[in-house]
Amino acid sequence: MARLWSEATDSTNPGRLAPWRRKTLESEVRRAPMAAGPPHTHFNGPRPPMPITPDSAVTLAYKITDARTGKPLDAGTTAYLHGGYDNLFPKVEAALAGLEVGQSIDLELAARDAFGERDEALVRTIPKSEFPPGVKVGGQLQGAGPNGPVHYNVVKIKGPVVHLDGNHPLAGHDLRFVATVKAVRAATQEEITHRHVHGAHGHHH
Repeated sequence: MARLWSEATDSTNPGRLAPWRRKTLESEVRRAPMAAGPPHTHFNGPRPPMPITPDSAVTLAYKITDARTGKPLDAGTTAYLHGGYDNLFPKVEAALAGLEVGQSIDLELAARDAFGERDEALVRTIPKSEFPPGVKVGGQLQGAGPNGPVHYNVVKIKGPVVHLDGNHPLAGHDLRFVATVKAVRAATQEEITHRHVHGAHGHHH
């Protein structure tokens, strides 16, 4: 009989971005005579800052705390594709629009604007006999939910029963989201097609 439950795994493999190499001109190059004309100007100064616009690949350093208690919940660096690709909370993305490297945001998000309110329909139990071997409390199972497949967190194993919760661990929490823009660049066509940023702090294939 086909197994109803399977361990949730990430099948992606670490990827690597090829380094960007700066080309240099040899110091001695013979040039053909050029017709007289206006002088050619070379700009060797720093590039002007690039603001966050649609189809920008953006790197953020972020910190998430509980808006009510101030308890730290998450922190790190992430990269996302700006412009409605569902890589980031919509209110956070709206606040980041137009910012440049070095600028920051500090937002309070209601639960509905972050990981959503808790849905008790996603809390369930299953017989331990249906539980895949090797999965422990804190692990995840993929199974059928009210509206399609759901990743369930294993919250408790008590006797012959396994307790599962399909809500995000931060569902129901009002959050404070603080972030600083670390890098902004134009996304590649492949990233736009795949709807996420590749490489460091992004998605690996």
